[in-house]
Amino acid sequence: MQTSAVQKEYDFVIVGSGLGGLACANILAMEGYSVVVLEKNHQIGGHLQVYSRDKSIYDTGVHYVGGLDKGENLHQFFKYLGILDKLKLKRLDNDRFDVIRFGDGCEYAYAQGIEHFEEQLISYFPEEAAAIRTYCAKLVETCSKFPLYNLETSGESYLADESVLALNAFDYIASLTNNIRLRNVLAGSNLLYAGVKHKTPFYVHALIMKSYLTGAYKFIDGGSQIAIQLSRSLRQHGGQIFKYKKVVAANYDDKGRITEVVCENGETFRGKEFISNVHPVVTIDIFGQERFLSIYKNRVQALEDSISTFLVHVSFHDNTFEYLNYNIYQHHLDDVWGGIDYDKPTWPQTYFICTPYISKKGKYADSMSIMTYMNASETEEWAGTFSTVAEPGKRNEAYEQFKKEREAKVIAKLESVFPGISGMIKAVHSASPLTFRDYIGNRNGTMYGIMKDSSSPLRTRINTRTKIPNLHLTGQNVSLHGILGVTVSAFVTCFSFIDKEQLIQKVKNA
Repeated sequence: MQTSAVQKEYDFVIVGSGLGGLACANILAMEGYSVVVLEKNHQIGGHLQVYSRDKSIYDTGVHYVGGLDKGENLHQFFKYLGILDKLKLKRLDNDRFDVIRFGDGCEYAYAQGIEHFEEQLISYFPEEAAAIRTYCAKLVETCSKFPLYNLETSGESYLADESVLALNAFDYIASLTNNIRLRNVLAGSNLLYAGVKHKTPFYVHALIMKSYLTGAYKFIDGGSQIAIQLSRSLRQHGGQIFKYKKVVAANYDDKGRITEVVCENGETFRGKEFISNVHPVVTIDIFGQERFLSIYKNRVQALEDSISTFLVHVSFHDNTFEYLNYNIYQHHLDDVWGGIDYDKPTWPQTYFICTPYISKKGKYADSMSIMTYMNASETEEWAGTFSTVAEPGKRNEAYEQFKKEREAKVIAKLESVFPGISGMIKAVHSASPLTFRDYIGNRNGTMYGIMKDSSSPLRTRINTRTKIPNLHLTGQNVSLHGILGVTVSAFVTCFSFIDKEQLIQKVKNA
């Protein structure tokens, strides 16, 4: 039987409760609109989801965040959304929030603050001072071309400025210096955006680098608190969230406007405007292939997604492994861009290491997350299976065996970074590209959505508006991925309904 809530016509129906969907919902509800968010899974938040096993909490997508120092962009966005003072945050070490580490054991720390970062790099490479200063100036200059990242609305210059969009990250860094190690250190955290040598634009590198240089923090007891606080705030402003609502289709009026979305269980939700926070390719499937122009549909379906990931979580025996208040990017290759085209026998060649901060543990780490690249083709034979808490399914023994073998390879490599760590490990869990595909609802478990390409920058650009008059897009494929990129994309989506000057002024005044 349909409930009365279903018959209500909302101002906005939002499909997907990732950060983009929740941020849009809050912005619109704060402006007085009636909003409902529909989530297919049992947990809201998309990449913000956490899970717990044997009393340990594991983050799935968000391991740390930047831009949170006072007055910085994300700090202001979160303040405006009313969640900043409710988040439990731990600032990473000032002198080393990220460490770029190589197979020879050499380590190079990134310091917080652009001047501090510059000085510290010069201390490692004194003869390269000019190159390092030029690089840092270029970071700042590039970021200044993106008004919203500086809480400004005027001058969308970067969209017209081909020189900004088409500058390649690898090429630009290589043009600064012949010192191969310095080049690798500058690009050493490129797992943050799944960097591809001849594709990733410098602006992607710059916006992400600079955000971490302006306040890098971990979430105490897990990143899901962002989703929890946004959902609380939304309900306080009269918005609603329904879980276990998998949207599979839409109904239209004779003018080609959506009147309602249809869930897998037959329930319908009526709305005036609709926002999709799911991957554009999945959005086209849900809202009807025939509703989109062939040229748009073909372009979007042909865009390449960034690679997926294999994520290993280990929990430690009590008081055995000390908590690290920084992250490590470990490279067993001389080229930090090489790990994405990995060689299977020597995989993983490059990976990210962090220890979540758990309040009750203090000095010692409760667990560790190790994240590395994995191509979706590696799990192809189980692609027909599906498994989430909301829709339980079982994959076979061969899949479990595949995961165990890969976990063992990751831990063997980890021993080269932390000799003796195997003896401290109590339990191991992992997530493959299929896990991310099932929980996030995209094609191949891509972590960072559609890949940006410096050689054809406008081809990879997805507009928030679609040819369906009342369907809009938000999320990591619209602007940039990551907490900051997705938050910015939510504001861009909402500019279709709210005066942008006034909205950004509210963010600045927060």
